[in-house]
Amino acid sequence: MKALVLVRFGDEGVFEYRTDFPKPQIGPEEILVRVRAVALNHLDIWVRKGALAFKPSLPHVLGSDVAGVVEAVGEAVRHVKPGDEVVVNPNLSCGVCERCLEGRDNLCREFKILGFQVPGGYAEFVKVPKTNVVPKPKNLTFEEAASFPLTYITAWNAVVDSGRVEPGSVVFIWGGASGVGVAALQLAKLFGAFVVTTTSQDWKAERLRELGADWVINHRTQNVEEEVKKRFPEGVDLVVDHVGEKTLPTSIRLLRKGGRLSFLGTTTGSRGTFDVRYNFVNEITMKGVYMGRKSVLFRVAELFERGQLKPVVDKVFDLKEGEKAHRYLEEGRHFGKVVLRVD
Repeated sequence: MKALVLVRFGDEGVFEYRTDFPKPQIGPEEILVRVRAVALNHLDIWVRKGALAFKPSLPHVLGSDVAGVVEAVGEAVRHVKPGDEVVVNPNLSCGVCERCLEGRDNLCREFKILGFQVPGGYAEFVKVPKTNVVPKPKNLTFEEAASFPLTYITAWNAVVDSGRVEPGSVVFIWGGASGVGVAALQLAKLFGAFVVTTTSQDWKAERLRELGADWVINHRTQNVEEEVKKRFPEGVDLVVDHVGEKTLPTSIRLLRKGGRLSFLGTTTGSRGTFDVRYNFVNEITMKGVYMGRKSVLFRVAELFERGQLKPVVDKVFDLKEGEKAHRYLEEGRHFGKVVLRVD
């Protein structure tokens, strides 16, 4: 099969486009999906660089967010059939442990992410457990459908499950133009929040306002903390931080008493420090967010089909242009998601 294969760790030039890569073989409770589109995430960049504690064995196929068509099913699969259009859930868990059975499968001891610990969707075919597909929203293209699984599952956890957003909440989101930023913005607005977000470019700020952001701050030309405190002297209810080392201290100081921080990324580093007095004096809740509940993807897909959430695809590359796509994403030139088309 065709596949864009990671053959070593490093910069964008570490991929090889192959036409004879082994096709996955499915078991009785697995589904083989013909990939039509796969979206990029910053996770792909970190894995490509070998920057994470876990490094997959090489050669490896990246790609967590997949939309495609069911090619074949195992003999124990009844709920889908070849030809069905599906979105793949990137959350892989055992399904039988205590955490899985109580609906907190992202805390499963065997939890894995498609394209990270196991081969993913930068290929013509991908195999997944039978529990890991949902119907593709009929109103979306494959490229649009590939744009939402990982980011919206994670953003739902950050904003809804852990963030406990309520109508009228003031939610602050760092880096609103990123994939997870766009997801968090749309979900916070769906639940009736007042949303403040940041970006570094005026054209992105305009796009964020079109998506529903109530207030956009340019973090390169404005002091974020000063601006927020002018308008909200007591602080905000929820901060969604996927940036890490550079923003963590400010995130803590932006919160009102009893506020909540959803922390889900370390793009700028993982050694953040802050004055712990803000935490206990103000009774701040800091919640780490690592993906989210598998079942959330059903609700998210329904919301996209109803038009209550809108896909934001910035640019589509062909699979063999993976090197260009990675460079484009890493340079921060995107607004929303970068997608690979698989023909």
